[in-house]
Amino acid sequence: MGLAKQSITQARESLEQDRELAERLPELLRSVADAEDALHTAQEDDASDEQLRNLGLVLDTALTEAMRAAYAKERVLVGLKGYTDRIYRRKVSARPKVRAATLDAEQLLTAREAHRLHGIKRTPQRMV
Repeated sequence: MGLAKQSITQARESLEQDRELAERLPELLRSVADAEDALHTAQEDDASDEQLRNLGLVLDTALTEAMRAAYAKERVLVGLKGYTDRIYRRKVSARPKVRAATLDAEQLLTAREAHRLHGIKRTPQRMV
């Protein structure tokens, strides 16, 4: 099997994995919303720092998974050729559906980074 065939095979495998991940995006966005609600409820109820940290980490994980699924959706919209041809990928990335998917993924990335900077409660480290 030549190099071109191998890269096409790998691209097909990557596309299939991305399709599976992209299909989970609505479910992952619901888990982000649920994690945000749980964190806000705990903040309103004056939960302990450790509980707030744990809920913050749960939200971080949910945001990360949703962001990865959103980027997978973008790659699926670009298509198989986008995995092997960067010029094609760049051209297709200008289409409205792909740009919208990119915007969604970047918004999730920004939300995750903002949450990591300001949303995860810091707790003092315990001495062992």
